[in-house]
Amino acid sequence: MNLNINKNEPVMVTGATGFVASWLVKKLMDNGITVHAAVRNPDDTIKLAHLKNLENSSSGKIIFFKSDLLEEGSYLKAMEGCSVVFHTASPFNFKVTDNQRGFVDPALKGTRNVLDSVNKTESVKRVVLTSSCVAIVGDTIEIAKYPDKTITEDMWNTTSTVNNNPYGYSKSVAEKLAWEMNEKQEKWKLVVINPSFVMGPTLSKTSTSGTHDMIGQMADGTMKSGAPPFEIGMVDVKDVAEAHFNAAYLEGASGRHILSNKTLSMVDVANIIRNKFGDKWLLPKKSAPKWLIWLIGPIIDKSISRKMVSNNFGHPWLATNSKSINKLGIKYTALENCIENMFQQMIDNGIAKKNNKKI
Repeated sequence: MNLNINKNEPVMVTGATGFVASWLVKKLMDNGITVHAAVRNPDDTIKLAHLKNLENSSSGKIIFFKSDLLEEGSYLKAMEGCSVVFHTASPFNFKVTDNQRGFVDPALKGTRNVLDSVNKTESVKRVVLTSSCVAIVGDTIEIAKYPDKTITEDMWNTTSTVNNNPYGYSKSVAEKLAWEMNEKQEKWKLVVINPSFVMGPTLSKTSTSGTHDMIGQMADGTMKSGAPPFEIGMVDVKDVAEAHFNAAYLEGASGRHILSNKTLSMVDVANIIRNKFGDKWLLPKKSAPKWLIWLIGPIIDKSISRKMVSNNFGHPWLATNSKSINKLGIKYTALENCIENMFQQMIDNGIAKKNNKKI
């Protein structure tokens, strides 16, 4: 596929320190592109070190700009002269206590603020939005109603709310807003990436995603009696970064694109780790009974509801990735290597635990 790359035109990346965004920044800089990195605090040298260090190993440049998802106009300076805007910023963690403020406001208001600035910036011709498969389907039980029991880019999450899967709700309403704003103008083109569960090591060497929190729970014994009985599509973070890159520079790229390699259960992931690293980690060997999680889950973890357990645990998850392959040229890499590298980083950084002690 022919990529139309102009190295003289900078690009902007929102949430540049994030898990996916950091790998995207690396991809851009490796290709000689100047990145305007929109971050909360451009003076935080520790948090930004992994991005700044990319200049030592790439031909690209990075310039940091202070921006805030909830502050109107805060992206205008970073956006000046940019031909492409990558909007990746959106919280994904399991520690949010206020769903509206923690998930919905940053996603919805942030998308509006970024795109309002795009409308005011003449140089921007394309926006690549990081959405999610949860913008396509909320409760896994719904997939059984779809043709071939498979999710496609034509579908939308209709079951999530602020109180039921608030992350899925936030991604769905934010992406819908982006399409609505795109349809009201003709200056810039919108291309959307919808990843499934993104796996892999971080460039920052620290946990920046709920993905790492979950895998960490596998290693520290939290799930030793049994993993949650659910399966989900998974994808290497490097494949997701490449999809964003190609979406920006392939002339014909358009619409939504599911990014998902294959479906795995939590026990499948644990077995991949065990096969590589042995039995010294307190990894789950089986799934916990669904009825047990339904009964005690909400008592142990307030973020778990019985409705969520009923509608998402024990149901098959299947998606088509043909558009990402045929239209974006993605060649999916082996998930086993990705998961092994991710866990090795957790060991190296003392995040993974053995017998409740850091190694």
